Amino acid sequence: MTDHSIDDVDRAILHALQEDARNLSSAEIAERSGTSDSTVRKRIKRLEEKGVVKGYHAAIDYQESGFPFKMLLFCTAPIPKRGEMIQDVLSIDGVVSVQELVTGEKNLLVTVVGENDDDVTPVAQELLDLGLTVADEVLVRTHKTTPFGGFTREKPSQPE
Repeated sequence: MTDHSIDDVDRAILHALQEDARNLSSAEIAERSGTSDSTVRKRIKRLEEKGVVKGYHAAIDYQESGFPFKMLLFCTAPIPKRGEMIQDVLSIDGVVSVQELVTGEKNLLVTVVGENDDDVTPVAQELLDLGLTVADEVLVRTHKTTPFGGFTREKPSQPE
């Protein structure tokens, strides 16, 4: 789905889903987006089918759930294999996300959670066993997110 096929109604729906996909009804989203309940349901289905909406996930506070230790591991992977290695990295116990970076020597960002430092050390070893180099480690104190505001801004009109 290209940006051109996402209109203001889709953007309003996407913003609402980011805010609270679990508790907002399609009627509430319809009211926000200025359209009907059935249109919202059809649009969400289309956005899911096109891969714009990839799923609905719980936002877990790892610290509150007993895993207060969160570390970012900046890794270097062989460039030809970098994308292929992501699933292997995700299968390591304690790894909660992997981001492929396209600039610089550090080309994978691995997020690890655990109860303490002892939980992260085996992860680093498994990354080394996969052929990655751990170039830098950053301990995270807090991590907050917010819905992307670009869905609520007016898009400039495209020249015809």
